[in-house]
Amino acid sequence: MGCNKSFSSSYMLLKPEEVRFFDLIHILFSSDIEKRKFVDAPEGTTEKSFQRRWLMFVSILTQKILQFVAKPLSFVGSTVEMGLNLVSSNRNLFVLLLNALRGNVVKPDKTSASFLSFLGYWDKRVQLDSSIERGDGKYNAALSMMASKVSYENKAYIEAIVKDHWNMEFLGFYDFWNDYQEKATTQAFLLRDKTADYDTIVVAFRGTEPFDSDAWCSDFDISWYELKRDGKIHGGFMKSLGLQKNDGWPKNITKKDDSHPGFAYYAIREMLKELLGKNEKARYIITGHSFGGALSILFPAILILHKEKLLLERLDGIYTFGQPRVGDETFGKFMEQNLKDHNIRYFRFVYGNDMVPRLPYDDKALMFKHFGTCLYYNRFYEGKIVEEEPNKNYFSPLGAIPMIINAFFELIRSFTIKYKKGPDYQEGSFLRLFRIIGLVIPGIPAHSTLDYVNATRLGSSELFLPHTQPENPN
Repeated sequence: MGCNKSFSSSYMLLKPEEVRFFDLIHILFSSDIEKRKFVDAPEGTTEKSFQRRWLMFVSILTQKILQFVAKPLSFVGSTVEMGLNLVSSNRNLFVLLLNALRGNVVKPDKTSASFLSFLGYWDKRVQLDSSIERGDGKYNAALSMMASKVSYENKAYIEAIVKDHWNMEFLGFYDFWNDYQEKATTQAFLLRDKTADYDTIVVAFRGTEPFDSDAWCSDFDISWYELKRDGKIHGGFMKSLGLQKNDGWPKNITKKDDSHPGFAYYAIREMLKELLGKNEKARYIITGHSFGGALSILFPAILILHKEKLLLERLDGIYTFGQPRVGDETFGKFMEQNLKDHNIRYFRFVYGNDMVPRLPYDDKALMFKHFGTCLYYNRFYEGKIVEEEPNKNYFSPLGAIPMIINAFFELIRSFTIKYKKGPDYQEGSFLRLFRIIGLVIPGIPAHSTLDYVNATRLGSSELFLPHTQPENPN
């Protein structure tokens, strides 16, 4: 049974699980894409652009490779994380070897509050910035970034950080179902920042984990749905948020059984309704890094689609960090108008040469466009509001040399920043290794949560003033 696509006026869906090699090759030579078994599109759909067919070919092939290496990649990730935590649990490598000789090695528990993810070793900071208080222009941004950072960790770790270090209420960590991948591949957690005169709920979506093939498949899935008159949206992100195979985006759903977790959009929507219903002054913000940022901005898009007036009125802001593009220009204009109508502020943070916000491409083949307030930060963590981040499409030949030079100075900065900004900004050898890789591929280390945490702490609060105007990067 096919997906109910009544919510969309057009669509192009890639189905890598149904592809056959020669059929995939055939798409490079034929414009009749609708005839391919692994493409779901309206009858008679053709694609005359070879560049677009080539991108469909690459998308399908990449997803097939990721599916093939899913188990070994997951094993490598688990092994690396266990190794890092094994050393940490025994204080250092020397003590680990000594404990091994003595037969009393301390073994880490993956579900414990002390177990760190691979990304967690890039930046071990857990405390909120003590120089920023509620009411400060940067407060929500700084809290959102820290929530986005810890969202990569396990439930026990997140709960301990929220309760013990931030003195806030932990509302839960959840795995959500992806109906197309037929497994729980989307994660998010909720916290409540509450005082006598302040009540804000934070929804933080987890980004793409380095060794998670399923999440990477969602990133590389260039399927799209076109909302009626309101633009095209990235299909991979829609599926992760809760689009259903058989029902599409109905306003309400009835869970038929408990064989799998709920869908992210619907479950979070109902939790927010219940929480906000207990206090008419309570508000909420949505945040996420990378893939999590994409889900963060698409969540209100579906609220708009479903005319969820209460949740739109109580949404205080959206803060995304290193977010990829999620739709075309028409969708961007649709969202900007609706966010303005509901007085919702949307801040999209971009640090340096981070490659992820520059994908998928904003060109004639893909036509993805960013929207909202773009806060761009350079390597000095000086921020400014721009219409579009510089070098908007990552693999621009003209930008290669400046990016490599910038990556070199970022590597130098990793040794000096603690002296200029204080010990809280010291970088470890683990991240410095990635700074070295950045000399070849500059956009990889620039995507780290560390640089975004630094940007929210060291950048100016003036960027969050309503009257601030964007600059033209050109």
